[in-house]
Amino acid sequence: MSDAFTTRVLHVATGTQERVVDLTSDCEDFLSEAAAGRDGLLNIFVPHATCGVAVIETGSGSDDDLLAALHTLLPGDDRWQHRHGSPGHGRDHVLPALVPPHATLPVIDGRLELGTWQSVCLVDTNKDNANRQVRLSFFG
Repeated sequence: MSDAFTTRVLHVATGTQERVVDLTSDCEDFLSEAAAGRDGLLNIFVPHATCGVAVIETGSGSDDDLLAALHTLLPGDDRWQHRHGSPGHGRDHVLPALVPPHATLPVIDGRLELGTWQSVCLVDTNKDNANRQVRLSFFG
């Protein structure tokens, strides 16, 4: 494979509760090998219909605030047309319209260029699927 493009798949166990999982250190570890000091772009993609990628502050309650906001916007009740799985599971299929399943971020000198309080996170509200894949791709 060319040095201009490198990819890796992470396997993330999210469990049976709604979660925001910080992937920033995984992204940095990947870039330390893949970017090797070069400039480029990091694409983070989740090939799932019921989770997304967010760039947010974590550790100060923002991750819990995000889940609370999603509960307000997408209640876990029986209003959804999509009805298989747990009650309210249809909301999980609407989530990627609000929290997209991808993000593309700048890489400068081999390092992820995030703001001071920004983290790369997997947002998973689907309690029925405890195992997720996250594809990291570096374009240099």
